[in-house]
Amino acid sequence: MAFTLPRILTAAAFFTAIAVSPAVFAHAHLKTQYPAADAAVTAAPQALTLDFSEGIEPNFSGVKITGPQEAAVKTGAVKRNEKDNKQLIVPIEESLKPGEYLVDWHVVSVDGHKTKGTYHFAVK
Repeated sequence: MAFTLPRILTAAAFFTAIAVSPAVFAHAHLKTQYPAADAAVTAAPQALTLDFSEGIEPNFSGVKITGPQEAAVKTGAVKRNEKDNKQLIVPIEESLKPGEYLVDWHVVSVDGHKTKGTYHFAVK
């Protein structure tokens, strides 16, 4: 079997694709959250906890919460759990009244990929 330029280029492309493929799927996806999506809680939470599939960069991540009548909820600075770089904690600086709440989040994973999403929960 001779090593020709087309075969070398094909082999190089194959090995490059294998090496790069895991990076394509390396995004921080929201796995769990508290309060849970679509949950109705009786006690208003004092913080949100969002767990991701990989480590996140808190300095480039954020969460916006809106409540009844689309009123913005005041939150503290987001921070990463000191013992788990996949967990984002969002302090809530005001008492949540009964009603529906929308959580709009965005994160940057430790490898630089951005993801975002939304979910709802209710306070009874």
